[in-house]
Amino acid sequence: MLVVGLGGTLRGGSSCEAALRIALDEAAKFGAETQCFCGPQLDLPMYNPIEPTRPESALRLVDALRRADGVIVASPGYHGSISGLIKNALDYTEDMVNDARVYFDGIPVGCIATGNGPQGAMTTIDALRAVTHALRGFPTPFAAAICVKPGLFADGACTDPGIERNLRLVGRQVATFANVERRIVA
Repeated sequence: MLVVGLGGTLRGGSSCEAALRIALDEAAKFGAETQCFCGPQLDLPMYNPIEPTRPESALRLVDALRRADGVIVASPGYHGSISGLIKNALDYTEDMVNDARVYFDGIPVGCIATGNGPQGAMTTIDALRAVTHALRGFPTPFAAAICVKPGLFADGACTDPGIERNLRLVGRQVATFANVERRIVA
């Protein structure tokens, strides 16, 4: 079972990336192989549906998403929505439109958003869930909306036990639902 995470910002080690890695760590504890695409790995050219060639980084991302049994997407809240970096990476899933499994059809997608306040984090969760539905995936029942404060993440670890619990719940739900989906399909 493969769970693919994508998220973060162009700044390596961002709070959004740290949150994603904690959720992926929990998915791994529940039997998932994980693959993470963060920050600079998502610095892709703007998605262009009429351009037939793709950079190697985009091909790697789409290949992983094609094989994924579950996905976790983490975005910072920029002006009330998903960052352009994350949205552009998700736009590359259009290359999956003619696949046997179109987009994220039938697989669980965990949503994580970070923001300076609750409004930005929650509106970003809403946007991530809407995009997940558009890509035929199903958002997990729980999503983690995180108000970032100084020192919340130190060396990749979360200093707030409640927030860490929430991030781990996202990872656990994605792995659990992905495992159930695999059994149903098999």
